[in-house]
Amino acid sequence: MRRPRLTADDREIGRLAVPAFLALVAEPLFLLGDAAVVGHLGTDELAGLGIAATVLQTLVGICIFLAYGTTAGVARQLGAGRRSAALAQGVDGLWLAAVIGIPVTALAIVLTGPLVGLFGAGDAVTDQAATYLRLALLGVTPLLLMLAATGVLRGLQDTRTPLVVAVAGNAVNLLLNALLVYGVGPLPRLDIAGSALGSVVAQVLSAGALVGVVVLAARREGAALRPDLPGIRTAARAGVPLLVRTLTLRASLLVTTYAVVLTAGTAGDDAVPIATHQLAMTIWGFLAFVLDAIAIAAQAITGRHLGAGDVGAARAVTRRMVGWGVVGGIVTGVGLAALSPVLGVVFSADTAVRDALVPVLLVAALAQPVAGVVFVLDGVLIGAGDGRYLAWAGLLVLGGYAPLVLGAAVIADDWVGGGLPWLWAVFSLVFMGGRFVTLTRRAASDRWLVTGAAR
Repeated sequence: MRRPRLTADDREIGRLAVPAFLALVAEPLFLLGDAAVVGHLGTDELAGLGIAATVLQTLVGICIFLAYGTTAGVARQLGAGRRSAALAQGVDGLWLAAVIGIPVTALAIVLTGPLVGLFGAGDAVTDQAATYLRLALLGVTPLLLMLAATGVLRGLQDTRTPLVVAVAGNAVNLLLNALLVYGVGPLPRLDIAGSALGSVVAQVLSAGALVGVVVLAARREGAALRPDLPGIRTAARAGVPLLVRTLTLRASLLVTTYAVVLTAGTAGDDAVPIATHQLAMTIWGFLAFVLDAIAIAAQAITGRHLGAGDVGAARAVTRRMVGWGVVGGIVTGVGLAALSPVLGVVFSADTAVRDALVPVLLVAALAQPVAGVVFVLDGVLIGAGDGRYLAWAGLLVLGGYAPLVLGAAVIADDWVGGGLPWLWAVFSLVFMGGRFVTLTRRAASDRWLVTGAAR
C-alpha cells in the first residue's frame, strides 16, 4: 500500500508545528520537576506552590495575546515582503509587554496577601504561598517579554528558537531549584523561596535570550528599537479582542469546574467527582498541546499568505491544516479511549476516582476530532487578525453554555451513571460544539480573508 505523499504545505506545517509542540510540552514537564523538588519539603510547601502557581499562571495566561497578536501582525508584514516593518511591529510588541508587565508586577506584589488569601487555605499553606508568590512575581515581566518575543519569532516562521530557549531555560530552572531550595556548598538553604528565586533567574535568562534574538534581527533590518507610542497603542488595540477571547475561554472552564462542584455537593463523597474532573481536565489540557501546535503553525502561515495577498494559498493551507487537525483529534481520541482504563491507576490510588475517570475520558475521547478542528480554525482566524469575531463568538458561546451546564449540574444527580460524565457531555456538545459551529461558519465565509500588510 502506497503511503500518501506529503505536500509542500504538509512539510511547512510540520516544520512549524513539531518544534511548537515540543516547546509547549517542555514547560509542564519541568513544572512537574519543580513540584517534585518543593514536594520533598513538605505538604504545606507543595500546597503553597500550587496556590501561588495558579495566581501566577492566571496573570500570565490572560496576556497570551502578546504572543498571538504579535505572530499575526509580524507574519502579515513578512508576507508582504516588509521584513523591517515586521520586526518594527515585533519591537512594539516587546515594549507593550514591558508596559503591561511592570505595573502588574508592582500591583500584584502589594496584593500578594489578599491574592493567596482568596483560596481560603490554612495559615501554614497561605504563608508558604505568599513567600513563593512575592518573589515569583518578579518574573512576570520577563514572562510577558518571552510571550511577545516568541510571537515575533513565530511570525517570522521560526519555532525552533523558542524551543531551544524553552528547553535550556527550564533545565536551568530545575537545576537552580534543586540548588537553592536545599542549599549546596556556599549556597544557603532557602526552602520554597529558593524555588521562586531559581524560577525568576531562569525566566530572566530566557527572556534575555529571546529578546536578544529579536533585537539582533531588528538591527540587521534597520528597524528602530526605541519605543514608538503609536505602534504600541496599535499593538494594544489589536490585543484587546484576543484578551476578551481568552477571558471567555477561561470563564467557560471555570464555570465547568463550578458545575462539577455543584454536582459534587449532592454526592456521597464530594471529593471524588472534583478530583476526577481535575484529572480529566489535566489530561485534556495535555492532549490539547498536540492540536495547539498545529494552531500555532496556522497563525504563522495564514498571516503570511494574507500579507502576501494570496487568498487561494490561505484557503488551501487552511483546508490542509483542518485535515491534520481532524487526524490529530482522531489519533488522540483513540489513544485516550484505549488508555482510559489504566490512566486512573497512574494518577490516583483511590478506586472510586479510577472508576469514575473511565467514562469521563471516553466522553472526552469522542470530542477530540471536534477539538482538532476548533483548535486549528482558532489559529487560522488569529493569524488572519480576526480577533474581533473571535471575541464576539467567545461571548456568544459562553452565554449559551454557562446556563446550560449550571442547569445540568442541578439535575445531574437524577441522571443514570452519575453526573460527571453528563457534564462532560454538555461540555463537549455545547461548549466545544458551539465553538465548532461559530468557527466553521466564519471559515466558510470570505470575511476573514483580508489581505495586505495590515489588517
